[in-house]
Amino acid sequence: MEERVPLLLDTDIGSDIDDAVALAYLLCHPQCDLLGITTVTGEPDKRASLADAICRAAGRNDVPIHVGARLPFLGTQRQPEAPQAEALRRWPHRSFSQENTAVAFLQETIRKHPGEITLLTIGPLTNIGLLFALDPEVPAMLKQLVMMGGRFFPDAQGRIGSEWNIVCDAWSAARVFTSAVPQLRAIGLDVTLRCRMPAAECKERFQAIGGPLKPVADMADVWFRHADSITFHDPLAAAVVFEPTLCRFEPADYVKVKLSNDDSFGETSIKPSALDSPIQVAADVNPDAFFAHYFDVVGHHRHV
Repeated sequence: MEERVPLLLDTDIGSDIDDAVALAYLLCHPQCDLLGITTVTGEPDKRASLADAICRAAGRNDVPIHVGARLPFLGTQRQPEAPQAEALRRWPHRSFSQENTAVAFLQETIRKHPGEITLLTIGPLTNIGLLFALDPEVPAMLKQLVMMGGRFFPDAQGRIGSEWNIVCDAWSAARVFTSAVPQLRAIGLDVTLRCRMPAAECKERFQAIGGPLKPVADMADVWFRHADSITFHDPLAAAVVFEPTLCRFEPADYVKVKLSNDDSFGETSIKPSALDSPIQVAADVNPDAFFAHYFDVVGHHRHV
């Protein structure tokens, strides 16, 4: 039997639909030992309820879920609402207060399992930045941190640009990128944009598989009011935890986050490393292999 991976998920589920798509994958993966979920950005209590609804659809009422930071460490709140929360009335779920219990939960859990936990971050990094500031020993106590965040390589026009999770709390992102995590893997927009599926195909496949993807399909209907596809940003980051060969990674000496008050705010840049490095950024992806892997995991057992 393959070894299970103790994992903590920090998410802004309820805005882009891909967070929910990633959570369904984690709940279905036989190697994923999901120790808890923490939520971040505007209406974090509703985001916690969305996560709980998906967990319940998977028969996982046991997963601890904690509400995190509503506001960024500094700067403007760019994500004040969780639009997909309108689907909650159709799915059983717990209600949560807005009290921030996420940081204390993360600290306690990581300290209880030193060197064992993978921290998967698929939202703005406020909770993680606060955690690392509160307890500077915690980063080194992780096994690894895997994030969906950043944009690291120029496009055809030579531009790099910024990425939403970083822009929403660039100061926290800067703290995380300079922390003493034993291994940090960043899956940026450069590669995730290549993992896109049309709305009609997503809806058909999600409904056919069922289980935790049933409420996800319902939440996706909100998303599809203004989008004609899903880009699997966060599911790719989740999949890399278990199948790192889905992406080609390049080592970096450091990641720098631009904090200047201009159009470059939140942009990430790297210094490539000639040697092995704790920091690895995704430089390429095999989209066909990723989609085959994702739907193999979520569809391995048909759900009712």
